[in-house]
Amino acid sequence: MDGGMDADVLVVGLGAMGSMALWRLARRGATVMGFDRFEPPHAMGSSHGESRIIRTAYYEGPGYVPLVLEAFGLWRELEGESGASILTMTGALMIGGPTSDVVAGALASAKEHRLEHEVLDGAGVRRRFARHRLLDHEVAMYEAAAGFVRPEAGIAAALARARALGARTFTGQAVDRVEPVSGGVEVRAAGRTWRGRHAVVCAGAWNGAGLVAGLNVKLEVTRQCMVWFRPRTPALHAPNRAPVFVHDIGGSPALFGYGFPSVDGETVKIGVAAKTAPQDPEAIDRKIHPADLEAAAQYVRMALPDLDPTPVRAVVCLQENSPDRHFVIGPIAPGITVLAGFSGHGFKFAPVIGDIAADLALQGRTTRSIAPFSPQRFAHKLHGSRA
Repeated sequence: MDGGMDADVLVVGLGAMGSMALWRLARRGATVMGFDRFEPPHAMGSSHGESRIIRTAYYEGPGYVPLVLEAFGLWRELEGESGASILTMTGALMIGGPTSDVVAGALASAKEHRLEHEVLDGAGVRRRFARHRLLDHEVAMYEAAAGFVRPEAGIAAALARARALGARTFTGQAVDRVEPVSGGVEVRAAGRTWRGRHAVVCAGAWNGAGLVAGLNVKLEVTRQCMVWFRPRTPALHAPNRAPVFVHDIGGSPALFGYGFPSVDGETVKIGVAAKTAPQDPEAIDRKIHPADLEAAAQYVRMALPDLDPTPVRAVVCLQENSPDRHFVIGPIAPGITVLAGFSGHGFKFAPVIGDIAADLALQGRTTRSIAPFSPQRFAHKLHGSRA
């Protein structure tokens, strides 16, 4: 590497986004190095738990749909290159009242992008997907173009492919600082300074910990729990009979239940997501307490009667939230791209976001529509503008 550079691109954080950025950069022939404070795939951040939902009729906004459509193809590409089993198609149910955010939002995306879907009442859901029990006023939107991704397998496959293509990784080393310098960037880690032409910063829960100057976005880390339950009738929860689902439970603050078919044939993962108090990623309580289990157990008793409501196991997961719960993708300083704020719904997009990072690092631009995710969109709020 000429000019005293260690690499074309330095990738900070090798979870969902960083592993995919490393793979996509190495695949284009870039000289690339990656850094992670742990040994990925690991259970210390946001990219673990055996399964992550991937769905097309995106209730968070129609603008996400083209990206998730591209992500499906890239997941299959990674499977083809690695031989790993990563993506399983099951279909998806978006459940709630007809005007709930989940149902109405999913229908709006389906309408705008002409996605195939069906709307089912409670009886229709029960006939086709017998594990569910809906309240009288609830409906469900069903789409076939959905399923789940195995996060640990996906990260491991991307890192293995990147290394096979020449990428170097440095794990067990926390990065202290990322800074722009003349002609490129510097990354300080483990008592050494590394230089590159560009850096991609995607450290998840640690993005907001003063890692890089210029990230003027208030990111908050919350502690979430994923819980596994044992089915009484395992066949009802097999991937060919049980779509992934998101359930808009309502309430204030709003609660969202979500779940999967059985991945191991013995247990079913269920979660209840809610806004919780911000946490320090360096001081997360990783012990499971009875209160961590109660929301999921209560949801199971209400909506999934075939599951034994006694939890079998659980794990803590960190969620890194942007102020508006939409992604933060783009340049924040010369030579520095940030991937942040995925707010609990980013994993499914990881390979296309990794490819976008490769575009920005190597070409300075991308053809994908990422303007809504600009880090600068929060600038007027931070400076007190009332416009």
